[in-house]
Amino acid sequence: MSAAVKYTLGRIGLFVVVVAALWPVDMDIFLKLILALLFSAALSFFLLKGWRDEMAEEMAAAAERRRGEKERLRSALAGDDQADDDATGDRPTDGKG
Repeated sequence: MSAAVKYTLGRIGLFVVVVAALWPVDMDIFLKLILALLFSAALSFFLLKGWRDEMAEEMAAAAERRRGEKERLRSALAGDDQADDDATGDRPTDGKG
């Protein structure tokens, strides 16, 4: 399971737990939901730190892969890969010796 899914499910789970804890309290439902959102956000800051860091690392690695692929594609489109072909001898000849 990816770290983003774990973190998201953890956040939702904390929200549900806090809503369940506030359910017996006699107050408006919207106030309960707002308080549950605030409390679950604060709790997730401390309780889900490891999953949040893991998710951030996965996102950074994915961004780095995309950046590298983008640079490789740009260089291929610009014709920079022809210099590599010349060095390896893979470039087709034009028939002149």
